[in-house]
Amino acid sequence: MSDHKDDRPENKSREEFSRPVRGNRNKTEETSPDHSIVDDEEPIEHDMFHADDTPESDYDENEIVLGDLDEDYDEDVVLSEDDEAKAPPLAAPLAATKRSAATTAPPKKKRKKTGSNDGGGAIGVVLRLIGLALAIGALGVIGVAGFSAWYLNKLNQDLPDYQALANYAPPVTTRVYAGDGSLVAEFARERRLFVPIESMPDHVKYAFVSAEDKTFYDHGGIDLRGITRAQLSNISNVLRGRRLEGGSTITQQVAKNFLLTSEQKVERKLREMLIARKMERTYTKDHILELYLNEIYLGNRSYGVAAAALNYFDKSLGDLTIAEASYLAAITKGPSNYHPINNEARAVERRNWVIGRLLDDGRISAEDAAEAQAQPLGAQIAPPLGARDWTMEYFAEEVRKQIVELYGVEALYDGGLSVRTSVDPNLQKKAGDALRRWLVKYDQRHGWRGPISTLDIDENWPEVFTEEIDDLRNARKVSDDMAPWRPALVLATSKETAKIGFPDGAEATIPLEQLTWARQYISANDLGEEITSVAAVLNKGDVVYVERIEEGVEVYGLRQAPAVNGGLIAIDPHTGRVVAMVGGFSFQLSEFNRAVQAERQPGSTFKPFVYSVALDSGYTPASIVLDAPFVAPSLDSWYKPGNYIAGRYYGESTLRLGIEQSRNAMTARLAQDLGIGRIIDYVSKFNLSDSLPRELAISLGAGETTLMRITAGYSVFVNGGKSVDPVFIDRIQDRTGKTIYKRDTRSCPSCNADYWSGQLEPQLPETRKQVIDPRTAYQVTSLLEGVVIRGTGSAVRRATNKPLAGKTGTTNDYKDAWFVGFSPDLAAGVYVGFDMPQTLGQGEAGGTVAAPVFADFMVEALKDEAGIPFRVPSGVRLVRVNAKTGRPATGGDRNVILEAFKADDVIGADPTRDELSLDPLSAAPRSDTPKDELNGLY
Repeated sequence: MSDHKDDRPENKSREEFSRPVRGNRNKTEETSPDHSIVDDEEPIEHDMFHADDTPESDYDENEIVLGDLDEDYDEDVVLSEDDEAKAPPLAAPLAATKRSAATTAPPKKKRKKTGSNDGGGAIGVVLRLIGLALAIGALGVIGVAGFSAWYLNKLNQDLPDYQALANYAPPVTTRVYAGDGSLVAEFARERRLFVPIESMPDHVKYAFVSAEDKTFYDHGGIDLRGITRAQLSNISNVLRGRRLEGGSTITQQVAKNFLLTSEQKVERKLREMLIARKMERTYTKDHILELYLNEIYLGNRSYGVAAAALNYFDKSLGDLTIAEASYLAAITKGPSNYHPINNEARAVERRNWVIGRLLDDGRISAEDAAEAQAQPLGAQIAPPLGARDWTMEYFAEEVRKQIVELYGVEALYDGGLSVRTSVDPNLQKKAGDALRRWLVKYDQRHGWRGPISTLDIDENWPEVFTEEIDDLRNARKVSDDMAPWRPALVLATSKETAKIGFPDGAEATIPLEQLTWARQYISANDLGEEITSVAAVLNKGDVVYVERIEEGVEVYGLRQAPAVNGGLIAIDPHTGRVVAMVGGFSFQLSEFNRAVQAERQPGSTFKPFVYSVALDSGYTPASIVLDAPFVAPSLDSWYKPGNYIAGRYYGESTLRLGIEQSRNAMTARLAQDLGIGRIIDYVSKFNLSDSLPRELAISLGAGETTLMRITAGYSVFVNGGKSVDPVFIDRIQDRTGKTIYKRDTRSCPSCNADYWSGQLEPQLPETRKQVIDPRTAYQVTSLLEGVVIRGTGSAVRRATNKPLAGKTGTTNDYKDAWFVGFSPDLAAGVYVGFDMPQTLGQGEAGGTVAAPVFADFMVEALKDEAGIPFRVPSGVRLVRVNAKTGRPATGGDRNVILEAFKADDVIGADPTRDELSLDPLSAAPRSDTPKDELNGLY
C-alpha cells in the first residue's frame, strides 16, 4: 500500500473500483514496485493517476476543485470506456510522491454524465456544501479549542494563591467564659469557631458529604455528572426565576469561599474548577473538608459547624446527635429557607432527607435513621453577639475593654481568644435580680412620672405601635433586656381597668389594684393624691411598661424604668476575683457602669479606714472619744460636722459605739487627733482614690472613689490585712490553646507531680502585700460586725443570722446611698444614686436604700454556705466588756459584749482620754508654723 497522498484515484465510481484490473499483470508488477499485487476478485484500493498523463484539453477551467481527499469523490460520475482505455499505468513516477496534495493535485477532469444520473449534479452540489460546512465546522472547532486553551492558560496564570490555604487562619470569635466554664459572651465580626477535622465526629462530617457531595472521596475536584444535573435543573430554575445551580463539589465550594467571589459568571466558574483541580493535587481530602466545615455559612451569624452547633443547639460538636448534625447539613443551601422557627416543617423535611442520604450511603443503620427522623427539630436561635444574658452585660463589657487594652481591637474581634473570667453565673444572676428589685421599690415609693410616649391610635394601632417601639428602642427609651417587662399601648381606660395592646395585636388588662402605687411624682419628697381610678393614671394612647402578674393569665401590672440607678459588685476577698458585677438597671438603656466608672463620695463607708488608723496608733475599740459639737478650721471657713440627727450628740462614747451608730462629730474629732496627713498616707495603701483632698472632711467621706475600689478596700479587713486588686480575667488563650495571659503567676513546682506518693500538699508562695496589721484588720471586722448587729446596718441582720459585717454610707442631702460589707469569704458593695446628683429624698439613707440590696444578695449568695464565724488571727484576745463604757464587765453589767484587743493593749486605761476633752480650737494652726507640720490639715 502506497504512502503517496497525491496518488489517490479521482472521481471513480464505486462500481469502477470493484472491477478487476485489466491489462498485463506482470507489467503492473514491474512498473509499480511499491504496490501490492491485487487479485482479480478484490478491488484496488489505491489506484493512481499521474498528472502528466492527462491531456489539458480534458479539463474544464471552471470546474470546482475539491482536492484529492478520498471522501470527496462523486458517486454519480463514472469513467466512460474511452476514458478507461486512456488510463495511465498504475505506477506513478517516484518523484511525484515528494509533492504535497495541495501543490500537485491536477485540475479536475471534465466529468461526463450518463443518462441514468441526470440528477447527480444537484446531489453533488449538496454534498459538496455539506463537506464545506463540515470543513468550516472542523476549523471552528479547532479555533474554539485553540482559543479555549489560550483562555484557560491565561486564567490559570492569574489564579489566587491556593497554597495559602495550607496555613488557614480565619477570623475566629473571641469567647468569654465564666469561672465554671459556661459561656458568658462572644465578640466577633462574624460568629466563627475553628475545630480541626480530627476533633469532628464522623456523623457530622458524613452528614455534609452525603448532603453536598456524595462522591467527595472519589472525584478529583470536579464532578461532571453533578455539573450536568445542575445544568438540567437550571432550565427549570430559569423558568421559575430561581437561583441558578452550579453543581459544585465541596472542593469547588472551598475554592469559591476562600479565594473567589460568589458572582454567577462563567469566568468565576472556570477559575473555581482550575483551583479545585490544583487543590486536590496539593491537599488531602480531610484538609479540604476541614476548610469547608469551618468556613461554610449556616445562618444565625454562624460560620462553620462548631459555631452553628452552639448557636442552634447550645452544644459542642462532639455532643451533636445524628438528627442535629443532619439539620446543620440541611441548611447549607439556604438557611432562611429552613429557619428552625419560621420554617420548622420545611426544616424537618429537609433534615430527614439528609438522614435518608446518610442511610443510602451506608453511613448509618436503618435503626439510627428511623430514630433520628422521629426526633423533634429542637433548634433555637442564639442571642446576638455580646453577653448571653442581661445580667452579664456590664461584666462582659468590662472584660471587653480590658482585652482591647491588652491586645487591641483586632485580637478581640478576629483573634479567636479564649478568655476565662472570674464571674460566678449564679451569683451574677442573684446580684442583678437584687439590684433591680430594690431600685424598682425605691422608684415606686416616689410615684409615677408618666408614660414613655403617647400615640394617636385607630384601628391600625398594631402597625403604628410596632413602628413606635422601633423608634423608642433606637432612642434608648425601650430595651429588650428588661424582660419580662413588655411595652404596651393603652387602648382604653375606665375606673377599674385599662385595656392594653401589644405589637402582635394581642390584648390584656391592668386592674386598679396593680397601679395604686402610681401616685403622681411631684418631687423627691412629695407625691400626688391617692389613686382611686385607673383613668387618673393612664390615658388612651399611652405607651407604658407592663409585667404579667400570673403566668397564664392576661392580667398585667404597671411598671416604669427607675430614674435612679446604682451598682453592685462582689469580690472574693482572698483573691480579688470579681464574682459578680452589675453596673446599672439596664445596659441597653445606659452603658455607664456605676460599679466601676462612677466616682462618688462614699460618705460614712469611709469611716472604717479612719478607725483602722486609730487602732494602729494606740487606740482600742473601747477607747473613749467625745461626741459633742465640733468646729475646726478649714481652707476658707470653719468646718462644723453634725450627726445624722441634727443637733443631737451623745457625749463620751467608745470607738465601737461611734462606728456602729455612725457618729460624725466624734469621727471628725478622732481624725483631727490622728492628723489628716497620717490618714491620707495610711489610706493610700488601700488604693481608694488617686487623689484625696487634704482636709478634715475626708474623714466623713468627702473624697471620691468607686464602688469597686472601696469594696476591694473592705476586703483587706476580712482577709487578714492583705492587699486586694480586683480581677476580672483569670487566663487568656490564643486560638491554638496557648496561654498568653495568666493572672496568677506564682510558681508551684510540686504541683506538677505525676502521682501521689505520700508527699505534703503543695504550698503556694504568698505574694500579696501586707497592707495593715492582721490584728487591726480583725478589730475593724469586729467593729463592722457590730454595725450589722446593733447599728445602722440592722436591715442586713434582719435578713439573715449568718455572720456579716459592713457599713452604711449617706452623703449630704441624701444624694448617695451606700452599703459595703462582707462575710468571711465574700465581700460586696452597693451604691444607689442619680447619675446627675440630686437628693434621693428625706430619710433615703444607706441603711434604707442600699442595705436591703446587700442583704437580699447576701442571703441568696450564702443560702447554701455554712455560717462560719470570722477568723481570728493570733495576737488577738476577746474580752468581756461593758458595751457602753468599754471597761471590763462586772457581774452586774447587763450590756456585755466580747471586745477584740491586741495582746499588748492595756484594757481600761486610755492615755489619750484627757486630751479628747480639749477645745478643738487648740489644734488650729499657728502663723509661725510651716503648713507641712500641721498634721496635714491643709
